[in-house]
Amino acid sequence: MKEYPHTHTETKNVLNRLSRATGHLEAVRKMVEEGRDCGDVLIQLAAVRSAINNIGRIILADHMEHCIAEALEHGDREELDRFNDAIAKFLK
Repeated sequence: MKEYPHTHTETKNVLNRLSRATGHLEAVRKMVEEGRDCGDVLIQLAAVRSAINNIGRIILADHMEHCIAEALEHGDREELDRFNDAIAKFLK
């Protein structure tokens, strides 16, 4: 794996979103501990899943704009293959 100097522009945004998603998941955990309505818990879990998916989309876009752009400039097919593998795993 080759490293190309670049800056991820969304790091702070991703970290903030991860903190919010973590807090939201903790709230869902508390709902379960308190025996809250299953329907309400499922709705909140869907919100957490959506937040995580949105974080993933931000990371993927940032990776394409920086890492993949650099790899393409250097003809690095290995990095493109790794990216395709990451996308496949993320979409499972």
